[in-house]
Amino acid sequence: MEPTIDVHAHFLLPEYVAAAERAGHLRPDGMPGWPEWNVRRQLDLMDDTGITRSVLSVSSPGVHFGDDFRAQVLARRMNEAAAELGKDHPRRFGFFASLPLPDVDGALVELEYAYDSLHADGVVLTSNAGGQYPGDPSWDRLWRELDARSAVVFLHPTSPPQWRQVALDRPRPMIEFLFDEARAVADLALTGIFTRYPNVRFIVTHAGDVLPLLGDRLDLFRHTYSTAPVDELPAVSSQLRKLWYDVAGTPVPGQLQILEAVAGVDRLLYGSDYGFTPNEAIAEQVAALDASPAAEGWRARTMGNAARLLPARVDA
Repeated sequence: MEPTIDVHAHFLLPEYVAAAERAGHLRPDGMPGWPEWNVRRQLDLMDDTGITRSVLSVSSPGVHFGDDFRAQVLARRMNEAAAELGKDHPRRFGFFASLPLPDVDGALVELEYAYDSLHADGVVLTSNAGGQYPGDPSWDRLWRELDARSAVVFLHPTSPPQWRQVALDRPRPMIEFLFDEARAVADLALTGIFTRYPNVRFIVTHAGDVLPLLGDRLDLFRHTYSTAPVDELPAVSSQLRKLWYDVAGTPVPGQLQILEAVAGVDRLLYGSDYGFTPNEAIAEQVAALDASPAAEGWRARTMGNAARLLPARVDA
């Protein structure tokens, strides 16, 4: 079994779940409840499926539940816990740091600590933070700092602000996650974030089924119907080809081909979505990839791509 790196693995702590539940997240994003997480069970899954290293992150709904100070405290606790897991299990875990957005001042403080003291592999941002999308002008200071650090940004979907009107009691990961992340990616492209901050390396998760149609459609509207000048930004479709994509969520063999058609074989990464996806489902998905002629060589490709994106994680 060839090794691979999992860039999309979530972890939980009891105090995080307690904080989320106090804020009303009893059924996170409409799911039946919070999963149970423990490090031994994750390591067993990794050993069984050939995952040599996992990059941990906090999933939706993130760490900000309405109070800036409490979000700062929770982000620090989760980041320190993730770093400690890496120390306890050398060469097995890295992490993407949580930031207490939409509190940009707090996010900048935590970004510095996470990189300079905890040696994070990057940061995790949700597709919106309190209804603010990542192209919001108030985030420019954060993008400048991320660009200066050549940071990896793991863009994870969350519930849209109007989820009560559109989800209709369905679990939001089923539909709303895909479209909210597509909305965030479109926002980043059309506001020029991808272009103005070229050193930031984005991993787009879950949204591979939506994005192939997005670039061409946005370019059509920009050139045909928009009254704003379109020459200032490159084509959205070309911007999308510079992003990285993971296969978390529904990593069937055909999805690999869809994502590779968008960005090429050198931008594809493996993600298990562990934590919210049960061990048994991940094992079945990996087995299906291993057995499919359409996915032949997926382990070597994703491993090589992860090594280019996160060399410190591979060489540690």
